[in-house]
Amino acid sequence: MTTFTTNVHPTGRGHVARPSFWQWLIAAFAARRQRARLSQLPPHLLKDIGLSQEEADREAKRGMWDVPEHWLQ
Repeated sequence: MTTFTTNVHPTGRGHVARPSFWQWLIAAFAARRQRARLSQLPPHLLKDIGLSQEEADREAKRGMWDVPEHWLQ
């Protein structure tokens, strides 16, 4: 998984900088790669992580730009 660092505003008010284009692109390709691997898992491994084949297929079809917000912080 890719980890991003955040910048805190000098006033200490917790302002977080937006990710750069390159950080977003790295996260998007990581999501695409992980979703492709998820769709290839056999049923017994999907069951171990609490997913059905339909849920895994639905996740795999999501766009690579559709990444969780916490990946971008």
